[in-house]
Parts: sequence; C-alpha cells; structure tokens
Amino acid sequence: MKRRFLLITLAALMSLLVLLSACAPDREEESGNDNGANESEASEKPEELTIWANDHDNQMTAIEKIAADYEEQEGITVNVVAKPMLDQLQELSLAGPEGNGPDLFFQPHDQIGNIVAQGLAEPLDLSDEEISGYSDAAIESVTYNFDGDTDRYGVPAVFETYGIFYNKDIVSEAPQDIDDLKTILEEKTNASEDQYGFLMKPNDIYFAYPFFKNYGGYIFGGDIGEYDTTDIGLNNEGSIQGGELFQSFFGQGMIPASTTVDVVDGLFTEGKVGAVIGGPWSISGYTEALGDSVGFAPFPTINGEPSATLVGVKSWMVSYYSEEKDWAKDLALFMTNEENLQHYFEVAGELPPNTNALESIEDPIYAAFAEQIEYGVPMPSTPQMAQVWEPMNNALQFLAEGEDVQSVLDEAVEQIKANVEASGSE
Repeated sequence: MKRRFLLITLAALMSLLVLLSACAPDREEESGNDNGANESEASEKPEELTIWANDHDNQMTAIEKIAADYEEQEGITVNVVAKPMLDQLQELSLAGPEGNGPDLFFQPHDQIGNIVAQGLAEPLDLSDEEISGYSDAAIESVTYNFDGDTDRYGVPAVFETYGIFYNKDIVSEAPQDIDDLKTILEEKTNASEDQYGFLMKPNDIYFAYPFFKNYGGYIFGGDIGEYDTTDIGLNNEGSIQGGELFQSFFGQGMIPASTTVDVVDGLFTEGKVGAVIGGPWSISGYTEALGDSVGFAPFPTINGEPSATLVGVKSWMVSYYSEEKDWAKDLALFMTNEENLQHYFEVAGELPPNTNALESIEDPIYAAFAEQIEYGVPMPSTPQMAQVWEPMNNALQFLAEGEDVQSVLDEAVEQIKANVEASGSE
C-alpha cells in the first residue's frame, strides 16, 4: 500500500505548492507558448526531447524501451530522466523558468488543480480521434476547469483503483456483496489468535469511500473537473447511512479500531486474514507470500449497486515551459497508444487506460481490477481536496471507536469547510 499513488503524501504538499501559484506565468502574455503552433513550426523536428519519469525500476525499463522506439521512428533523441513523482512539481517550478525542465512530466490526476494553479502544465488540444482509445473515466480525470475554461491537461498512462484480495485457503469464494464480507468477518475471526475474516485500516477515506458513495454521499458537488467545493456531501442522509454500515465492521469482536496498514499487510501475508482491501501495488507482495492462494475480486456491491471506488489516473503532462509542446504531445500520445501501454503493463504491472489494452488482459487478478475500474469515480482533482483527507480520516477513526455517526460527520464537514475557507482556495 506504500505506493498507493502517493496520494496522501502528495496531498499534504498541496497547500504549500498552491502558495506558489502567485508566481505562475501569465499565459495570455506569451502567445508563443500557445499549443496551436502553425504547421511550419510543428513540422520542424527538435533534436531532442526530455521526459521526467517516475524512478521505479520496472517503470523506467518500460519507458526507456518505448522512448527508444520513438527515437527510431521520428529520429528525435528522447532523454529519460528518473525523477520521483513527489519531487517533480517543486523542481519543475524552479527549473522550468530557467529552461532546464522537461518537455513531459508524470503526475497523478489529483494533482492537476494544483499544477494548473501554478501554471506548470500546458492545456492540450486533443482531437476526438486522438482520445478515442482511452476510457471515458481516464479522459474525465485529466479534464479540469480553470478560470471558466475547461481543458485537458494530460495524456492518460495508468489506471489505479482497489478491491478485495482474499486467501482462498480461508475464504472459498469471493464476497459478492457487503453482507458476504461481513459474514466472512464474523465467521472467520478469532481475535485472541490474531486471525480475522476481514481486516481494513479504519481511518482512510480513500478505501472507505464506497460505503458513503453508494448511499448517495459525495466529496464535492458539481461535475468532474468543475467541482463546487462549497457543496460537501459527506454528512448528508446517504453518508449517515453509509457511516453506520462502515461502523458496524468495527468493535465487539470485529475489526480492532487500532488496525494499521502494517498490521493488515503483515497478518494477510502470514495467512491469518481471509480478505483485505488493496490495489495493484499489493499484487507482488501478496502473491510472493501466498502464491496461488491469493484471489482478487471487485469491491463487493453496496446498497445493491457495484461499489464506486475512487479511481486514480497517472498521466503525461506537457510542461508550460517546453519549447516543443507539439512534439511533446506527440510523444505522450505515442507512449500511451495501445501497443505501448500493453508493453508498459507487461513490464511495469500498471493498468492501462486504453480500453482495448484493458480488455486484452488475461491475468485474472488484473482483469478483476479492470472490471472494478468500470464502476470507479475519479478522485477530485481540485486543490481543495487537500482539505478533506485529515478531517475525514479522523472522522472514520472516531466511527470505528463507536462515536455517534451524525455528530462525527457533521463535525468533519464543518472542519473541511473551515479549512477550505482558511486556505483561501474556495
């Protein structure tokens, strides 16, 4: 779970990074950076392009091969620089104005609002033909409204969401609905021997979101990419109902409220837990420990509907400071075509947002992730999302400890609203 999109760690940096937005360049004053370059400019091939790729070994191996193929096809040298996603934004804000930044960089979509506020990414003019191979959810994730203009700010490269890993030696069949999961918890738990039918960390809204969403709760109102951050639906009637369901999994011989990620991973890999919530980042560790005993299934249905898990998309973004924006976009589209995303999946083990590549996956665990993605909802990309994590995670902890659902969620929403107002980013 350490990789989990780096979402929580990245979110903690959002408030600091937004402060830099005052230094963002004025796009209207520099028409030469407009993505719609004339044909003669677009036809002039640069000698080289530079991309900042996340520094994981398997990801780098896959990207370097794809970059080499582009070099061979176009005759343009592609410099692939290993740069942790966590470091890219701050470094770009400093290196970009000096002409030392990349043409492409790699970020999760929930950072887009922050990136756009700082003026680090160029909006992309993507035709219907160019985006036809990507799933609708992926395109929605990289779409953002800034100052009344709705644009796409990335070319999708990776999908992530989560579901249920289960130990076939303990759980003979995957849970189909949330009642099945609770039955597994009740029948397979022997807390005195550290054996549990189901375990989850309580204080994490990322994983707990389906409990709320499937009853009509939501984080922010408005449309995807055009959020109404004054409309918070985490204490509405549906969220109260979902919060009560969530709370029923804890206490009185159920999941201990003190459960941590290390406890979940440790006990599951020791073969002492029937089922846990996890994402693609957990596949390697779980299968290494349990082998063929590991199964995976989409998140159980809640309220009679497929569970709306949060979906994350990592994408290639064209730097505002790039002098080769058209060719940078061309490289991004090349790197994320069906063939190259299939290669990236096979080497790096990350799900492709290309619909044909998704459908071609034969591995049953990854195929189940692809199925779950169909029901997922993009995580809000607005900077105000940074103000949601701590209050809601604290609220979930209080719910796990048995406190009143209505009052806990009311207090959390009040805190979120106060945080948004104090941040000046409403």
